[in-house]
Amino acid sequence: MKSFAGKVAAITGAGSGIGRGLALELVRRRCEVALSDIDAAGLAETARLCEPFGARVTSAVLDVADRAAVHDWADRVAGEHGRVHLIVNNAGVSLVSAIESVSYEDLDWIVGINFWGVVHGTKAFLPHLRAAGEGHVVNISSVFGLTAAPNHGAYNATKFAVRGFTEALRIELEATKAPVSATVVLPGGVRTSIARNARIRAGVEGTVADDAELAREMFERNCRTTPSGAALAILRAVSQNRRRVLVGADARAIDLLVRAAPAASQRVVLAAVRRLVR
Repeated sequence: MKSFAGKVAAITGAGSGIGRGLALELVRRRCEVALSDIDAAGLAETARLCEPFGARVTSAVLDVADRAAVHDWADRVAGEHGRVHLIVNNAGVSLVSAIESVSYEDLDWIVGINFWGVVHGTKAFLPHLRAAGEGHVVNISSVFGLTAAPNHGAYNATKFAVRGFTEALRIELEATKAPVSATVVLPGGVRTSIARNARIRAGVEGTVADDAELAREMFERNCRTTPSGAALAILRAVSQNRRRVLVGADARAIDLLVRAAPAASQRVVLAAVRRLVR
């Protein structure tokens, strides 16, 4: 996909953050958008912001953990817009909890959205992308899909899984010479609502996770990339057919550290946690 004009893009988690940023950047490029989010109010606001650009916009309140609902939405988007060229599986949530104390209920919740939501969106839209004759799957992982962090074991697990799933998909599509490609996105700190909506439970004793409000404030303080900046990086990667895109200077620094010294990167994280405890 070298151009987005006249194309149709579907975006999950479009009610705020990166999803909203992508929706606005795409309609500026005269691309039709089909938006979804579980947050009806946020979704309506994104649709309202897209209207002045003149591109067709449809929206649906959607829980990406609901497999049947995602497949129904994909079919509906293809029917309403006539075709689909791009699916961005962006919807995601955060869970801060020590692995030893995390509940199975919370694990089911985060895996259902962060991993199964990506799987559902990918499998539901792939037939429609193939039918369009050209298409792209964009799956949002995280810098925490590159390296692990204490109190984020469940989140790490889902984001590592998304990265592996998408990289395997990319190879399969290339091996079969499909008219569809795939890109995994690894954002660092982006100014979204994910921290405000996170579930924060009992963290490792003495760490910042013991204070939920402080944990949110620290996360937001270190988010330097704007949603629009992230959206521009993602669309550039799609137009260049890149396998992966690192969003933000922090993501690029962590990727470099992990590549250069995988074991040392864990010691760096440990040292940072100890400083926070003190």
